[in-house]
Amino acid sequence: MLLTRSISQWRRLNAFNLTARSFFMNPRLASARRTMPSSEANAVVNVANGGEASADSIAIDPSRYPIARKDASVVDNFHGTGVADPYRWMENPDGDETKTFVDECNKVSEPFLNASGVRETMRARLTELWDYEKYGCTAKRGKFYYYSYNTGLQNQNVIYQQTSLDAPGKVFLDPNTLSSDGTTSVRQTCWTEDGEIYAYGLSEKGSDWVTVRFKKASGEELPDVITGVKHSDLAWMADNSGIFYSRYPDYKGALEGSTVDKQEYHSLFFHKMGTNCEEDLLVADFRHDPNIMVGGEVSEDGRYLVVSASKGCDPTNQLFYYDLAAVGNKIEGKLKLKPLFDKSDAKYDFVDSDGDSAIVQTNHEAPMFKVIRVKFETANDGPSNWETLIAENERHKLDWVAPVAGDRLVAVYLEDVKNTMYVHSLKDGARLQQIPIDIGSITSCAIKKTSSEMFFSFESFFTPTVVYQLEFGTETPTPKEIRRVKIPGVDFSQFAVKQVFYPSKDGTKIPMYILHRKDVVLDGNNPTILNGYGGFNVADEPYFSVTRLLVLQHFHGVVVNTNLRGGSEYGEKWHEAGMRERKQNVFDDFISAAEYLIENKYTNPSRLAIHGGSNGGLLVAACSQQRPELYGAVLNRVGVMDMLRFHKFTVGSAWIPEYGNPDVEDDFKFIYKYSPLHNLRMPDAKGQWPATMLMTADHDDRVVPSHSLKYMATLYNLVASEAKEYQRNPLIMRVEVKAGHGAGKPTSKIIAEIVDMYSFLQRVLKMTWF
Repeated sequence: MLLTRSISQWRRLNAFNLTARSFFMNPRLASARRTMPSSEANAVVNVANGGEASADSIAIDPSRYPIARKDASVVDNFHGTGVADPYRWMENPDGDETKTFVDECNKVSEPFLNASGVRETMRARLTELWDYEKYGCTAKRGKFYYYSYNTGLQNQNVIYQQTSLDAPGKVFLDPNTLSSDGTTSVRQTCWTEDGEIYAYGLSEKGSDWVTVRFKKASGEELPDVITGVKHSDLAWMADNSGIFYSRYPDYKGALEGSTVDKQEYHSLFFHKMGTNCEEDLLVADFRHDPNIMVGGEVSEDGRYLVVSASKGCDPTNQLFYYDLAAVGNKIEGKLKLKPLFDKSDAKYDFVDSDGDSAIVQTNHEAPMFKVIRVKFETANDGPSNWETLIAENERHKLDWVAPVAGDRLVAVYLEDVKNTMYVHSLKDGARLQQIPIDIGSITSCAIKKTSSEMFFSFESFFTPTVVYQLEFGTETPTPKEIRRVKIPGVDFSQFAVKQVFYPSKDGTKIPMYILHRKDVVLDGNNPTILNGYGGFNVADEPYFSVTRLLVLQHFHGVVVNTNLRGGSEYGEKWHEAGMRERKQNVFDDFISAAEYLIENKYTNPSRLAIHGGSNGGLLVAACSQQRPELYGAVLNRVGVMDMLRFHKFTVGSAWIPEYGNPDVEDDFKFIYKYSPLHNLRMPDAKGQWPATMLMTADHDDRVVPSHSLKYMATLYNLVASEAKEYQRNPLIMRVEVKAGHGAGKPTSKIIAEIVDMYSFLQRVLKMTWF
């Protein structure tokens, strides 16, 4: 996480989602809880007559829901359509009225969650399960090896240093010492090429704003500090004289992390070591478009700065370069970048350089990606000047590629939502061998062209992290296991995983993993959690999470992960099939998954929960509105609900390429049809709204809290005006404090939040503890 070059860093920075994986699959992504005195635990559930309920009743009388003030004067004109926004005032997270509404919502949700009869049993067992040693991928940097380690319940992983793989590790950086509550986490990291200086970005309370600090391999802290970094890679100058990073020119409120101001003109800066960051130089920006996001990297040989520019999360980008060696690594101001690819006609990822040539991974006329070799001076003249090094595989997506051992390329593919690894010749691209790995995912790696030694970590649904070493000094390199994470007292042989391909509404086959105990009975009565995301070119791959075991082992439940269109599972065409005007395909895929599980007797609607976070929150909100009768529970975490104003706050405008722009008439038409906030209506024939739990966070500066607040205020008002006589399924919202969009959350908060989530599910799905 902190030391290896994670797989996400092989791809363009995704400004939207760091929380693609569900909390059931990856507990680090959930939103946590505010506590309430246990004396209120039995405060009120409710029955239809408004009185006290029995302990197992989940009903809540609508009279208990807070009804927020409506401002009827706020009506926007979207291309001739008037759209009311009566809760516009909730867009100010620091407003007294907003805080009051949050407090009133928590007074409803907290006693409901505290009333779970197995709450403390869950907490004790989850804490027990969580208390196991966790290792991250090893990396060689300079003279030392580094790895992350957690004794079990530490809030943040600690970075250790070794003189050799067999030597004992010593603490190099312990983030747990940086805050009393564990809410300071490490985000971006980057070593100098010689391994002498470590740059690490610190996030406070889950915010996307980062402060970069520096530390020598000797352990000495350097005085340099860079503030206001956001959505950034870090890239060192070859001579260690300075570092490139990205930020917005104006970052007021960064330290507080609660600003919702729209951020524009993302730019590349250079910090010269030994100077004040206020003197940092702007080296690249694209002022013709405020929504362009910029990232910089330096080639491994130190010669070139390569700059990527894209319109937020647009699946295409531009690449530019600058010859640092030609100017003796002297940076004096804005750079005269030269175009490598400036047509914005495809995705281009810089892989390596060798003199006057570059190796690039691209989906230009190859939606499953290929690798090309180009000349820096002629690449922009078009494909006639390109050499195909690794041709597109039309069935399997090329996930990432990296040079190693001087003359070879490691290529990792995604084949039906599982990774495979191959070794190719760097000279001509010929495939030399396949590296054997199990069915699962390569979650991180440490690899360099100048080293014959590579490390990678592997996970699968029932395989905790395994760290492997590959030594390319041998004729046929074979993975050597150097660390294997073990979970004491868990027998994984009792569980099973099955991949199925089910038909969506239009007949498209959608892959889905189904996890359960081997002795599950398909009687249509199993509590089931269906997770989905479906967007932003993010593939939800197999990986391990200990919290899944709680559902499988102790509730005898079924956990399902479906790979919807909009992700990257089958290349760019799969992504495009779920974006913009085709977003309904994603909802149809998810609804069809629910229907498959019901038809095949895994579960029934009363025992089926759907869950999604961030873009997945949009997914479950839209699906709960389109087919409310299919679900017994909806878990919606930091969801995007206001599709007409998402682009007005923080980094929201970066999502326009994915969703469309509501300020454009043609885009407005398809966005307005599904926007969760604007399509809330009670089911027909006095049907109840499914039990719903929303989660957001006061420091979420990516999907701002107003998305969830406005949605819940609208839902409460709708129930009060139309359904107060019959709506009894609980509708609750939890607002986390000192937390952001999900990344870097401390262990203590993770466990607390999962207990809240499971308390909700245990009650509404009537789950029994075994």
